[in-house]
Amino acid sequence: MPVLCLMASLMFTACGGGGGGDVSTAASVSVSTTLISTVGAADTSSTASNSGSVAAASSTATGGSAADTAQATTPTAISSGAAALPAETQPALVLASPSVPRLPRSSLVAADLALLVAEGDALSEAIGRAYQQARGIPDSQVIRVRLPSVGDAISDSDFSVIKAAIDAKLPASVQATLVTWSQPSRVQGASCAMSLTSALAFGYNAAQCGGCNRTQASAYYDTDTTRPWTDLRMRPSMMLGAASLEAAQALIQRGLAAEASLPVGSGWLLRTADAARSVRWPDFIGLPAAWSGTPTTRLQFLDASAAGTAQELVGQQDLMFYLTGAAKLTQLASNRFLPGAVADHLTSFGGYLPDGRGQMPATAWLTAGATASYGTVEEPCNYQEKFPRASVLIEHYQRGATVLEAYWKSVAWPGQGLFVGDPLARPWANEPSAAIQAGALMIRSRALRRGAVYRVEWLAAGSSQWQVLDSQVPGQPRDLSWRITLPASSAGGRLRWIGPCALQPGQSCVLAGG
Repeated sequence: MPVLCLMASLMFTACGGGGGGDVSTAASVSVSTTLISTVGAADTSSTASNSGSVAAASSTATGGSAADTAQATTPTAISSGAAALPAETQPALVLASPSVPRLPRSSLVAADLALLVAEGDALSEAIGRAYQQARGIPDSQVIRVRLPSVGDAISDSDFSVIKAAIDAKLPASVQATLVTWSQPSRVQGASCAMSLTSALAFGYNAAQCGGCNRTQASAYYDTDTTRPWTDLRMRPSMMLGAASLEAAQALIQRGLAAEASLPVGSGWLLRTADAARSVRWPDFIGLPAAWSGTPTTRLQFLDASAAGTAQELVGQQDLMFYLTGAAKLTQLASNRFLPGAVADHLTSFGGYLPDGRGQMPATAWLTAGATASYGTVEEPCNYQEKFPRASVLIEHYQRGATVLEAYWKSVAWPGQGLFVGDPLARPWANEPSAAIQAGALMIRSRALRRGAVYRVEWLAAGSSQWQVLDSQVPGQPRDLSWRITLPASSAGGRLRWIGPCALQPGQSCVLAGG
């Protein structure tokens, strides 16, 4: 019997859920999805709820591995009772010999990253060369910048000139940037300061800063896009944050060692006696139970809010996550961080480099052995939205995102926040794959969004009604092998893949096929 194969890439992204609350996005962002609103002669989104009417349709899902790098396609939004796209836009299934269809990738890769180097700064140049060699960054994506002066801050007017020059040199394929210098680390305007990393992503805008103001929301928050420049016209940025070449090389090696390591480590979420800096604890408290079945990371919530309770970890040897609320920590050196570890402390000036204005700077976590951290560059007040949300950060990271993506997607209002570390660290790296094998569609991935609904639907030749072959509501990120048996009479039929939209939470999309 002829076997169907996919002739176009299946899209495998999603949105919504993620453990975080809904956050409004910037009004200027548009999402290039097409709402299905009419029924075509051969295509319809009418879906039979009884998948048993499809001959030989069944599935199994088990843990497994993932392979085969892929490219994403633009999903198509669907609404209840709506129908399909015009036939000429449909990536259809056709009769062919078995082949391996490509699912979209789960994260950014080195080819998406540009290095920003301070021209004439010997340390920045050396760090840039070290990172380029370690990660294979093309020469065309090493952008040299002439900084007007050396100092902790740069004026918004000087920054606008530099950003225009950077943007003019960046290839269109670049999705994110890495800053190889440590000064300046913030952009100072007339009324407020943005972090350099956020200013590079959004441009300087006073709506993104301003002390205790409610700042502008990020359209990138808790999304599943792996191409933020292509989809949102913003390039998230991270500063390596190393004070010496030796420190930079050690950090780069930690990032490389993290790759696909599936670390068996611990994650600690602390509520301290500093109530103002521990406002994230309601998000922390339920995570150990929610992640209790995770095979790699053991999350633990420590309530140290009572007076006289120890306020920080001492002597831990396998840290992957360490999130707390404190102005300073004094016992970091007693702990051991695994490659790819993420750590931060909610306080006012963690991103104010180099000294944190008397508080502990975020870079102290890197010195202690973490691979990435975060801190704010001006007084933000303790809005939770201005700091990483643990539930969002941990899920994206364990689904295979880079640390740059996981960190950025966990901060709803990032304008005042400085992201530091090795952006390409991926401890849970995986490449989703799909294949037609012995009359079944085999999907392998750990990149599915927890709590979202995915389904594979079938349209038999000559029929106007889609049939659900199978559906999945994923739990905790883990390697999944999903086998969907294709109908016995498959000649001329079509498949489509439906799931939550990458950029529009709450909507379902035709992600591929149809």
